[in-house]
Amino acid sequence: MTVATSSRPPTPVPRQGGRSDRRRAPSGLDRARRREAAALVMPSLLPILVLSVAPLLMGVLLAFTDAELVRRPDYQFVGVDNFVRLAGNSFFWDSFRIGMIWAVAVTLLQLVAALGLAQLLNSGLRLQGLTRVLALIPWAMPPVVVAIMWKMIYSPNAGPLNAFLGSLGLPDDINWLADFSTALPAVIVVGVWVGMPQTTVTLLAGLQQIPAELHEAAAMDGAGAWRRFWAVTLPSLRPILTSITSLNFIWNFNSFSLVYVLTEGGPGGRTMLPMLFTYLEAFKNRNIGYAAAMGVVLVVVVVLLLAVYLRSQLRDDRVETKKKEG
Repeated sequence: MTVATSSRPPTPVPRQGGRSDRRRAPSGLDRARRREAAALVMPSLLPILVLSVAPLLMGVLLAFTDAELVRRPDYQFVGVDNFVRLAGNSFFWDSFRIGMIWAVAVTLLQLVAALGLAQLLNSGLRLQGLTRVLALIPWAMPPVVVAIMWKMIYSPNAGPLNAFLGSLGLPDDINWLADFSTALPAVIVVGVWVGMPQTTVTLLAGLQQIPAELHEAAAMDGAGAWRRFWAVTLPSLRPILTSITSLNFIWNFNSFSLVYVLTEGGPGGRTMLPMLFTYLEAFKNRNIGYAAAMGVVLVVVVVLLLAVYLRSQLRDDRVETKKKEG
C-alpha cells in the first residue's frame, strides 16, 4: 500500500536584507529625520518658490493671454497668437542678434583680460594685497553707478576720453554712445570692465592651485614662458575656464541695467538687448502678454545654455574620475 505525498512546495523563508526588508515601513526615527531635513530646507526653498518659481509660472500663463498693463486688467486667453506674432517680429530677432554679439564679445574679452590680470597678480608683485583689492573695485560698484560714471567718461563735450584724444591731436568730438558705429563697442567696453574682476578672482584661485613642480619641470625641459603657459597653465585651468565662460555668457546674455542706463537701447536700436526690448514692450508699450511671450523664449534659450553648461561639467567630471581611477 502506497502512501500519498503532498505536492505543495515548502513555504519560502525570507532572506535577511532582501527586498522585503527594504520595503518595510519607515520607523519613527526615519520620519523624524525626514521632518527635520524638510524643516532645514524650507527656509531656503520658500523664497525660491515665492520669488522665482511662482513669477515664472505666472509669466508663462500670461504669455498665452492678451494682458495689458492697465489699472483694471481684463484679458482673454489667445493661445499661441503671441508666439506667432513674435515669430514675425524682426525687431525682436534683431535685438536677439545684438544680444548674442554683446554676450560673445563681452565674455571673450573678459576672459582674455582677466586671464592676463590673474597671471600678473599671481606673479608676486609688490603690494600684491592692495593690487587685488583695487582690481575688485569694479565688481563692488552698483551697475547704475558704473553706467553713470562711464556716461561721464564718454561725454562728447566734457568727457575725459575725448579730452585725452584731443591732446593727442585726434578727433575730440565723438559722441560715443549716440553714434551708430561706436555705441555698441563702447557699451561692450563697459561690460568687460564691470565683469572682469569676478573672472579674475576665479582664475587667480585656479592659478594658485597649479603645483609649482609642473612649471619647474617644464622649465628644466627647456620650455619658455609661452610654452609653459600653453602646455601647463591652460590645461590645468581648463575645467575652470569652461565653467566661468559658460556662466559669464549666460549672465551677459541676460544683461539689462547697465545698457538701460547707458543708452536705453539706442541709437536706433543699435544696443537693444533682448532683455531690454522685453522690458520696454511690457512697461512702455504696456503689452504684458506679448512681453511675457518674449520672456518665455528667452527662458528657453537660457535653459538650453544651462543644459550645455551642465553637460560639459558632467563630461569634465567623468574625465577627472577616470584619471583618478587610472
